[in-house]
Formats: sequence, C-alpha cells, structure tokens
Amino acid sequence: MKSVNITATFTIYNSIGELPKTAKNLMEQAITARKKAYAPYSNFNVGAAILLENGTIILGNNQENAAYPSGLCAERVAIYNAAANFPNVGIKALAITATSSTKDLDAPVAPCGSCRQAIAEYEVKQQSPIPIYFMGKIGKVAKSDSLKDLLPLAFDKSFL
Repeated sequence: MKSVNITATFTIYNSIGELPKTAKNLMEQAITARKKAYAPYSNFNVGAAILLENGTIILGNNQENAAYPSGLCAERVAIYNAAANFPNVGIKALAITATSSTKDLDAPVAPCGSCRQAIAEYEVKQQSPIPIYFMGKIGKVAKSDSLKDLLPLAFDKSFL
C-alpha cells in the first residue's frame, strides 16, 4: 500500500480588474450572459463565456425548468453550443460567474460536478488543458490552468 497526495494549483486575482485583458473581456462577456439567465426557481444565475481558438466567444447561462432535472447549467450550455457549432475548434479559455438573489456571492464559484465532467470531456478531446476563470458576482477571481485541478481523477474515454 502507498499513499498518494494530489494537489491543485490556482491563481487568485483580487478582482476582475487584475485579470489579463483577454480574460477580463471573457469574464465581462460571462457577466452579460449571467444577467440573461433563466433561474426562477433557484434564483442562482450563472453565466459562462468560452473563447475558441478561432477567436469566437460563445456564451451560455443556466436555464431552469419546473421539472428540475430538465434544466442545464451555464457551462454546459456554452460548451455544447461551441461543440455543436465549431466541432473541430479548440477551447482556449472558459470564464464563469454566478450570483444569487438570496445572498451576496463575493467568493469564486466553481463549476458543479456535472459541468466539470463535461469540461473534462472536451479537455481530453482537444488534448490540451482549458484554463478556467471563475468568480461570484464580485470579488476574487480564481483561475485553474486545467480542469484536472478541479477534477483530478476524472472519468474519461480511457476507461471504456
């Protein structure tokens, strides 16, 4: 038997203003998408913006449904939109922002487990990491250089 230590590395920016120009623009696009989210049940609005290798920015926001499992998270709306419309174009970066009408979110909000798995699929598909920037409504922004920092033991096609 042996013990394995898995570590994750993140860069923390004090605010959106500290982000590199391209990342700041992407996060601003995610904020715009977040404001258009349809979240009448959870009142938890999420926006996502994906920068593709060809320079295109794809937006997504969460879409809820009275039949709760029928809704979809912002990250998956964006990533599936990118894959459907640009199937052979890699993802350069992803920005995510979330807010709640019930409390102020001033800490970074990471993607849920289902979204992490979806992002992992595309990171494996393109054989390169996807930098992910995430924040609440205001405050600090966290950056992971790869989904592997958020989901170090991801399930992928190598197990099939």
